[in-house]
Amino acid sequence: MKKILIPIDFSENADKVIAAAKIIADKYQSELLVLHAYEPYIADVNLTTGNVLPGIGSPDLLSLSNELQQEFQERLEEYVRKLVAEGYRSTALWYPGGIKPAVKQAYADHTPDLIILGRTGEGGFLDKLIGSSATDIALHASCPVLVIPPQNKPTSFASTVYATQLEYAENNILHELLPFTSQLGSSVKFLKVHSRTQPDIQPDHQYMAELKAEFNISDDAFVSREALHVIDGIEAYCDEIGADLLVVSARERSFIEEFLINPGLTKKLIVHTHIPLLVYHLT
Repeated sequence: MKKILIPIDFSENADKVIAAAKIIADKYQSELLVLHAYEPYIADVNLTTGNVLPGIGSPDLLSLSNELQQEFQERLEEYVRKLVAEGYRSTALWYPGGIKPAVKQAYADHTPDLIILGRTGEGGFLDKLIGSSATDIALHASCPVLVIPPQNKPTSFASTVYATQLEYAENNILHELLPFTSQLGSSVKFLKVHSRTQPDIQPDHQYMAELKAEFNISDDAFVSREALHVIDGIEAYCDEIGADLLVVSARERSFIEEFLINPGLTKKLIVHTHIPLLVYHLT
């Protein structure tokens, strides 16, 4: 875990995202790449005195835009200064434009091992259906993504729940996840929630036997629960054992499957969960 990319927007959740990054960096001595995607100010004619909008390129508009940009750059540098003062290796990354292209470009430039970002809230119907920026990044990033919900400020990652359907080969993910949780000193439970709304095609015991043999996982690490809805079952179990990290895997889905038929368990968890959610990607 050499580099961790941390997109922030200076909201209240930024401090929670930084807190999560520091927990991991303490174990790996990771470099913390603090990113702000700056979108240039566009004046709203309805908010200007007398509804008069300064002309594009006018001194007033350029001055306001420059002042805002300087303010945000200084705030970004302040985050980095504090991290360095606390003993962390940290770099400020400034990218103009939207958050999604900024994260994509930052990944291409710096190849981080992990992205940690905040979720600002549940949003409305369209946000849940199509997905917020956090959802899009978590589902399609080229590395694992840790999503921190707004109601949670991590203090440790000591108890991990890996939510599995036991339907797909997930060995590649576990080869990354288990060393990671071991480094964090975190116990891991493998949870399968049975629900009538969730497909159950492959026999569970087949995958369980393979995972036990390959990773030396004990029988009591596997947990089965029944629930009307899978998400309810996952969150109920996490609350039951006091889990502070939930892990899921995402797989590529067709447009019809992703947006119209079933928006996907991972997407729903990103929007709803009150527990930090680590998303790996099945390949």
